[in-house]
Amino acid sequence: MSLSIRRRLLTDEDPKTLLAVATLVLLLMPLVFRLLFAGHLSGYHLSLLNETLIFAIFATAFNLLYGYTGLLSFGHAMFIAVAGYGAAKVFTVIGPNLDFLGGVAPLGTWALALVIGVVVAGVFAVFIGYLAVRLEEIYFALITLSFSMAIYSLANQDVPGQIMGALGIGDGNFTNQSDGLTFIPGEVSLLGFEFPLVDLTNPVAYYLLTVFVFVASIYALWRIVQSPFGMVCKAIRENPERARAVGVDVSYHRWMTFILSGLFSGLAGAMLVVLQGNVNPQTHAYWTASAAPVIMTVIGGPLSFIGPVAGAFSYEYLRWGISRFPPAGGVLGVLLRGPHPDRGAVLRQRRRGRHRSGSGATPRGRRGRSLRSPSVPSVRSAA
Repeated sequence: MSLSIRRRLLTDEDPKTLLAVATLVLLLMPLVFRLLFAGHLSGYHLSLLNETLIFAIFATAFNLLYGYTGLLSFGHAMFIAVAGYGAAKVFTVIGPNLDFLGGVAPLGTWALALVIGVVVAGVFAVFIGYLAVRLEEIYFALITLSFSMAIYSLANQDVPGQIMGALGIGDGNFTNQSDGLTFIPGEVSLLGFEFPLVDLTNPVAYYLLTVFVFVASIYALWRIVQSPFGMVCKAIRENPERARAVGVDVSYHRWMTFILSGLFSGLAGAMLVVLQGNVNPQTHAYWTASAAPVIMTVIGGPLSFIGPVAGAFSYEYLRWGISRFPPAGGVLGVLLRGPHPDRGAVLRQRRRGRHRSGSGATPRGRRGRSLRSPSVPSVRSAA
């Protein structure tokens, strides 16, 4: 890899060239999968790539709050859930009334579902963010987790449906409790071609829509972090006290960042729910769903713009690989963690090999020092 390409990957330089190359590669992937895999396997791998691109949007939106502003959220799945329910309601309630659009009615419903999902997520982000940004560090993480679990409980018990039923609105069923809402996007008739909007055995149509949304979202997020607003967010991340001392309204900028992160997370949620054809509290609102963007960002690196995207690909395909080859999960865990939590097995074996190669002699320049890595308490005391 050349130095210029490496700098573009690891820094926040203009990603237009990389986005153009990535777009071309992504557009060619359906053909590549068709050549590599026979039968329905190509559709499965294209669906997996489709879902990975959506999670990449989600992780990058999460990192706008975490990596660029310094606020760790443990409840970001709430935006996936509320946007997903909004999109599902569009398909189940409004979609049947859009027959006047003809063969493109499913596409119109999909576009409206994205808009409604983003708007609903934005409304929740405005009110929740206004309260949450008044706290910092672990307290911010816990309050976002609390709001997320509150939304999970409301959806799981269908509290909105009960309230609407008591008021005489609807049939008293809004979220369908733990079963969630299931829908079929429908058939598209365009330019003489008829195809399902979402087909898990051959998801080329929805995959192309996902590529368009992915590229547009990543570029929009990059423009945000490179704007003066993004520069202020970085300053707040590095030292909020100094930023406040030079006249920056820290709470306001954190609030705006929370809203922007919620909007893009809602976009990812609407895309994901339409792809899966179902939204339910356990999959989309429970606290485990909020762990996904955290893990992806940590894997890829929160200080790099492209890091969450790389983390999303690593996370999704590691899960796929472990599901195909279960023993690989245990081997990977041992390699990463090792028998001691403060040093991995690979590093320990490497140091043991160095010790044996030295025939028991202490390495030059390190007399009197142990070859063992310091324990966790000693690291803290040294700090």
